[in-house]
Amino acid sequence: MQGDWALAGDDRANPGGLRTKAELATAVLLCLMTDARVEPDELPPEEQNRGWPGDSFDLRTDLGERPIGSKLWLLRRSTASDATAVKAEDYARAALQPLIDQRAVSSADVVATADPAQRRIDLAITLKDRDGAVVYDRRFGVLWEQLRGLDRPLAE
Repeated sequence: MQGDWALAGDDRANPGGLRTKAELATAVLLCLMTDARVEPDELPPEEQNRGWPGDSFDLRTDLGERPIGSKLWLLRRSTASDATAVKAEDYARAALQPLIDQRAVSSADVVATADPAQRRIDLAITLKDRDGAVVYDRRFGVLWEQLRGLDRPLAE
């Protein structure tokens, strides 16, 4: 899967902006991998709130913009159980909702599967266009491993 940005360069419609080669994949990665800010009562003990800093000053709710990111980071200390998988599905579905709201896709199917033996949860994401055709279909197993390692990102 590719998700990348490059400078738009001399693009007259996007001066000084960014362009992507895999727009939808990049958008999904941004939605899922950016930490969303949470309400104080959702915050685990001894955790600091996270969130995209741009949402604090550049969010145009009058234009239908919503904060970016997911609450998947809240699950990094959770056990790999069916209950945690349900939360992961809910968090991923909510994080992908802006893609539906902005009409980039018409639906987002999210299935989370707990694998207690491997101590992980896999996410299967399927996005469809207005005609019902699948335009994105990926499974994130590494996601859980990445979330678990966020407290020690440089650990080997």
